[in-house]
Amino acid sequence: MVPPLVRSATFHGGGPDDPGQLLYARYGNTPNALEVSRKLALLEGAEDSLVLGSGMAAISLTLLALVRAGDHLISSSEIYGATRLFMERELPRRGVEVTFVDASDARGWRRELRPRTRGLYLETPTNPGIRIRDPRPVAAVARERGIPLVVDATFATPLLLQPLKWGADLVVHSATKYLGGHSDLCAGVISGGSAMVEEVRGMLRLYGPSLDPQAAWLLDRGIRTLGVRMAGHSANATELAAWLDGQSGVERVIHLSREDHPDREVYQELMSGPGGMLGLVLSGGAPAAAAFCRALRLAAVAPSLGGVETLVSLPGLTSHRSLTLDARRAIGIPDGFVRISVGLEGVADLKEDLARGLHAAGRLAAP
Repeated sequence: MVPPLVRSATFHGGGPDDPGQLLYARYGNTPNALEVSRKLALLEGAEDSLVLGSGMAAISLTLLALVRAGDHLISSSEIYGATRLFMERELPRRGVEVTFVDASDARGWRRELRPRTRGLYLETPTNPGIRIRDPRPVAAVARERGIPLVVDATFATPLLLQPLKWGADLVVHSATKYLGGHSDLCAGVISGGSAMVEEVRGMLRLYGPSLDPQAAWLLDRGIRTLGVRMAGHSANATELAAWLDGQSGVERVIHLSREDHPDREVYQELMSGPGGMLGLVLSGGAPAAAAFCRALRLAAVAPSLGGVETLVSLPGLTSHRSLTLDARRAIGIPDGFVRISVGLEGVADLKEDLARGLHAAGRLAAP
């Protein structure tokens, strides 16, 4: 009932009578990696999937497979901080220029096209602003030019959003998050057409960020409960979002279940559930957010997300710390922004804990 864990890094093969593909840990084709890749492809509705050692490994190798020196890439400005750093610092070192655009403006993507544009990159839902950026108009631009659209859908998982249905060519996830679901592994996955995934597989063999068999085994375990976990995350986050609305010191609550969410219409068209990511803007700004975090006892202040436990982070100090304050504000991360990955604890306990944080934040913000 449980797949065996195969720890071997080396396998029989490569002899004169063995025409099959070589199995080798660095190639990313160990039994556990192949097993979980097949499941992920089915979940995503993709021809093929490839698991790697981290979400950033999946993102960076995908982009490196698309571009060469002299090429150009267009990306949404609302992306994970490390992804932006890779585009701003690493790709230019390799002779690749990146233009950042407002993801909500389809004309903006088209305006920035160049003869050497080799790919478009979008994140939806966005981290940490939880905005839904519709991939359909961006995919139309990509199709017109015959270039691929890459979508990071980590916040949604394949259960809530399948970007390939809406025109994306490749989908990446940090499997460290919801796909693993227990904060005990680091992994990434890329899914899409076989030919494109094979190009990334070629990069994997050269750069070597393959997924360890133990992590692949844990990822397989996590996927088995993905459905019930995402239902629980969504339910808890929905109830907390409604409860937080109107609480003293809360300026804004951001969750896809809310009718006042600016992307509610496109969310209802594309996604099958709101997920567990919740944004909170405190009226007391950064000092209030710091006091809120210090007062928590049940929720953990930690930089990741997607685990069974509730994780709270301040993006200005974690995922987007490399950006200036003005740059963070421009992509929807104001002072006082708190990102909450709502876990599976009892919701009454979570309310009590968040109330403790709000009380501490309110005392600090009081005149």
